[in-house]
Amino acid sequence: MLSIIEELMRHKSWANTSLLRAIEQHPPAAQDEDLRKMLNHILFSNRFWLLTILGRPFDCESEMQTPANLAIIIDRFNETERLESEWLSNASESELDRLLNTRSSRLGIDVTVRQAILQICLHTQGHRPQCATRLRALGGTPPGTDYVLWVKEKVTWLRLDSASAILRSIAVNHC
Repeated sequence: MLSIIEELMRHKSWANTSLLRAIEQHPPAAQDEDLRKMLNHILFSNRFWLLTILGRPFDCESEMQTPANLAIIIDRFNETERLESEWLSNASESELDRLLNTRSSRLGIDVTVRQAILQICLHTQGHRPQCATRLRALGGTPPGTDYVLWVKEKVTWLRLDSASAILRSIAVNHC
């Protein structure tokens, strides 16, 4: 299950980065308050669950404040993805079964780390199309963020990386 979780998290990061890049490259979207609110909502939920998993405090009031510009939102996405990556590098199957104390949230139940991570991925997946729709309404072009597109890009990158390694090996052996 950990490998599936890792794959979903990596896709989420790629899709978010693709969307943020498209928004950043279209000035009307980069300056749009409604789009910043949607992006901040995605971050709010993501950070609530991630910081709960990490055992770190979550300041609901400050996290809820929509940043004044897109650059701050992008920085927060990058910071969040860095924290996720660090967690993933040390996570174990048994960690996924750990129960999180979230009864104080409006949910009113405790969930496992696995359920929290799935919530992060599915919640983000649900709201990314809303952001893409808003980007399109503002005259921008949303990127394709389907999982299979990420797989295709990943496979292409791996092939290119393997080809580069082979070429480096040939060059070393011939010098």
